Amino acid sequence: MSSSASQKKTTPAQDTELQKEKGVAGSLSDAADIHYLTEDNATFHKTEGRMLSVTVGEKTHPVVYVHCSFPHTNRRMYLSIRTVENKEIGMIHSLEDFTEETAQLLEEQLQIRYFTPEISRLINVKEEFGYSYWEAETTGGLCRFTVRGGGGNAKLVTPDRLLVTDVDGNRFVIPNINKLTDKEYRMVELCMYG
Repeated sequence: MSSSASQKKTTPAQDTELQKEKGVAGSLSDAADIHYLTEDNATFHKTEGRMLSVTVGEKTHPVVYVHCSFPHTNRRMYLSIRTVENKEIGMIHSLEDFTEETAQLLEEQLQIRYFTPEISRLINVKEEFGYSYWEAETTGGLCRFTVRGGGGNAKLVTPDRLLVTDVDGNRFVIPNINKLTDKEYRMVELCMYG
């Protein structure tokens, strides 16, 4: 039997499916190629503007952000360090791998990034031209912010916890929508399903 006879013929649809599988396999292997940042290969600095920068090897990234990876609530392990363009520079396995001073610097940046005031009372929510304009009392004080309509900018992250993201990317949370007054709930409901 010749080698060409032993090869299984595939249809164009099967060829397309095989190409997709190869693409997925390639992206998974790329994802597994994680570059870990440690005290030995990375040096973090706070800039004059209180931003975080990192030097890896001979390259300095002037502004980077710290993202929680998995699980999202764990703020001491599996932290992704990314550029302004959201390109990952590397992953921190654990803050325990760094000096106390560097760990505190990274924790400070996490607190800034994930600062999410809780809305304790809604004063007004007004919709106009695809945007809603919110005025609320929060744990961070009185806030006025604008939320783009649609796109999941006001969404339930648990059956009763509502996360609201404004046009600047700031996040606010209503810890329990069931505790809102009827008037407050009606204002929020329009944004949740609008």
